[in-house]
Amino acid sequence: MSQGTLFIVSAPSGAGKTSLVRELIESLDGIQVSVSHTTRARREGEVDGVNYHFVDVPGFEAMIERGEFFEYARVFDNYYGTSRPAVQAALAAGQDVILEIDWQGARQVRQQMPEAVSVFILPPSREELERRLAGRGTDEHAVIARRMRDAVSEMSHHDEYDYLVINDDFTTALDELRALVVSRRLTRERAGATHAPLLQALLA
Repeated sequence: MSQGTLFIVSAPSGAGKTSLVRELIESLDGIQVSVSHTTRARREGEVDGVNYHFVDVPGFEAMIERGEFFEYARVFDNYYGTSRPAVQAALAAGQDVILEIDWQGARQVRQQMPEAVSVFILPPSREELERRLAGRGTDEHAVIARRMRDAVSEMSHHDEYDYLVINDDFTTALDELRALVVSRRLTRERAGATHAPLLQALLA
C-alpha cells in the first residue's frame, strides 16, 4: 500500500483556511484533518475524537514525556498538540492527512518530517483581510487592529512554505488546493506503489 502524504496548511486568521479545508475534504476521498489533543474543557456540542481529543493535563504531559507530539503549544492555560502516532498510522494506511497549524507548529513538524508538503493560504489584499477580520462590525477598532497585527506577523512566514494559494475567489482557491493533493498522488513513487499489480501486468 502506498504511504499517504502529510499536508501542512497555515494561514492568517481571516484568510478562509478552515472553509477551504472543510470543502477539500468533502470533495476528495482518502484525506482527513488531524484531530488535535487539548486539555481545554469540552464546549457544548463538541464531540471527543471529532473536534478534539480531550485529555487532562497529567495525561497530556505524559504524552509530552513519551515524545508523542509532532508539535504542541500552551495557549493561555491550555495545551494543544498533534499526536505523532495517530498521524503516522493514518499515513501508513494510505490516507492523506492535513495539519491545520500556525507557522511555529509547521516549523516543528517539518524538522521531523521534511517530506511533508506545506501550503500557506493568503488573502487577496490587506483591505480584504481587514474587511473579513472586522466581520459583522461589532468588534472595537482596537480588537480588529490587534487581529491585523497578528495576521501580518503570521503572513511574514509565508516564505517558509512550499506552496502559496491566494484565496480571492473561493472556487479557484479550492481547485488549486485540490490540484496540489491530486498531483502528490500522481508522483512516480506513490502511483507506482498504488498501481504495482498493473505495472507488473503491463511489463510481463
